[in-house]
Amino acid sequence: MKPDREKLLAHASNGEERAILARTLDQAETVLKSGRTQVTDFLDPYRTGLIISVVQRLELVAAADGGYPGAERKRVAICLNGVTPLPEEFNLGFMVIKGNFKHCRATHRDFQGALLGLGLKREKFGDILMTGDNANVVVAGEVVPYILTNLHKVGQIGVLVSELGQDDFQPPAVKYREIKATVSSLRLDAVAAAGFGTSRSKMAREIEAERLSINWRVCPDPAALVKEGDVLSARGKGRVIVESVKGPLKSGRTGVLLHRLV
Repeated sequence: MKPDREKLLAHASNGEERAILARTLDQAETVLKSGRTQVTDFLDPYRTGLIISVVQRLELVAAADGGYPGAERKRVAICLNGVTPLPEEFNLGFMVIKGNFKHCRATHRDFQGALLGLGLKREKFGDILMTGDNANVVVAGEVVPYILTNLHKVGQIGVLVSELGQDDFQPPAVKYREIKATVSSLRLDAVAAAGFGTSRSKMAREIEAERLSINWRVCPDPAALVKEGDVLSARGKGRVIVESVKGPLKSGRTGVLLHRLV
């Protein structure tokens, strides 16, 4: 089926998504012409779902893999109908970055900044998993040699970078802080303020500045409603999962159980 590009590109909500969809449609056309499986860069969960939905409209197969069960950022393999992509076709690399951070602890942001500082685009690496002071990283296989050759520091700390086999890549257990709160409503500003420990007015300003996402999609509306299972991401503050909702309570408020990832 030849893609109706403009109709499919209409699914994009902004210029960045349109560019991602355009690249994906180019890859889909390559699959249709050559029969060879193509793989996207790493995508967040929202865009992974968007790409899979669009590809399936073309009667092609789309499958996602981020290197381990529960991965957040994934590559999508696109192949002919009836074909199952092989694990190696996702072209994933696994790396560990080690350094002596005893007196200067490095964060997720530090490791991400070090990789971006090499000139890599964010879509060329997937999840960064902190293991104590070190980091395990899933990357696009094609950039493994470049990282091995060029990554020498995270911040001001020298690091040793090595490649791992997938079987040796062990993601740490997810850690979170449980927050029980009551809110006047399930508005985004109210729930996010409870989860991130700030005032509702400050959170509303953050939301209007497009610094907060629901399920990896930017939401500029403080009055947007959230629901059980939603993932709220605030720039510079991390993530909060809406684990459960209970109510309305006798007080008229709504109880929420939130998990703030740490």
